[in-house]
Amino acid sequence: MSESTAAPIDLPDPSEDPLSDAPTRKRPKPGERRVQILQMLATMLEQPGGERITTAALAARLEVSEAALYRHFASKAQMFEGLIDFIEQTVFSLINQIVEKESADAGPATGSRQARRIAGMLVQFAEKNPGMARVMVGDALVLENERLQQRMNALFDKVESTIKQCLRDAALRAPAGSAVPDPQVQAATVVAFVSGRLQRYARSGFKRLPSEHLDAGLALILG
Repeated sequence: MSESTAAPIDLPDPSEDPLSDAPTRKRPKPGERRVQILQMLATMLEQPGGERITTAALAARLEVSEAALYRHFASKAQMFEGLIDFIEQTVFSLINQIVEKESADAGPATGSRQARRIAGMLVQFAEKNPGMARVMVGDALVLENERLQQRMNALFDKVESTIKQCLRDAALRAPAGSAVPDPQVQAATVVAFVSGRLQRYARSGFKRLPSEHLDAGLALILG
């Protein structure tokens, strides 16, 4: 599923200047430092069993002062919101691609294909971005601002709603009299299944990959 491949946040090291031998750091371009902070936060979240991340620890890893962090983010909660923004934008952009591509050849099985591909995309995204996976399942948000967890809950609710609509649209194209599973039940089960896989991935220290036997599991749910 090439269209569902999501790369981690990527930022060139602003201290590297191949045209100069000077030891001084190159000043980051506007907006570059903000992305660098988010990249480091995501990297620190990839440490299995790591302690709660503080702004002091984040600043130390970036070799800047805490005051420098607050020039770009008003609070640590706002930094996490930056990561959630990245998750939302990436996930829903890829979901839209999946829905549009599959809808071009619509049929009774279209909904199940869309649901499988959406579930697979979420799993791929988590495997490529372990730190983001911890945010998605709320593991990294414990003791942080409650609104952060509410935003992640809303993301999964929206994913479930999208899958339900895909399954419902496909059910309408099924032959008259054929047995059609309840789209709402199927969608809720798919999202619960994926969420459980991501939680296991984070809590195993990223050892139990969420893609393990994924197709077989989805086949039990979607047929």
